[in-house]
Amino acid sequence: MTEVTFYHLTETTVDEALPGLVEKALARGWRVTVQADGDTARDDIDALLWSHDQTAFLPHGRDGDEPAADHPIYVTTTPANPNASQMRFVINRCSQPDDMQAYARVAMMFDGGNGDTVHHARENWKQLNSEGHDLTYWKQNAEGRWERAA
Repeated sequence: MTEVTFYHLTETTVDEALPGLVEKALARGWRVTVQADGDTARDDIDALLWSHDQTAFLPHGRDGDEPAADHPIYVTTTPANPNASQMRFVINRCSQPDDMQAYARVAMMFDGGNGDTVHHARENWKQLNSEGHDLTYWKQNAEGRWERAA
């Protein structure tokens, strides 16, 4: 079964946490898909990955950049896996990927300050747990570092 990690953001935003996690996935040799919950969020993530750090480069494409297979990171609003990635980041209230088994890991990142988003994450946890996936839950401590909570 696919390893699914839940990242509960309480001290930082997705914009602050996502680039570092994407860099770690690339360092493992994984291709990455980032699924945003709408066109505006996708465009914001696209801009973030180009500009988050002057010394780092996160090469990526986004919906409409073809062929998708040419991009080690692909930002989308769909549940598809357009670049055959092994790692997928699902941001806030996105639907789950079409085929969870296609990934080594799926990271569900959600804003802990938004009640609807937290509720959606809890529902995803219940469903994925019932399907037998290996789930872990990470929450930020007061310094913004990740601590495994379940």
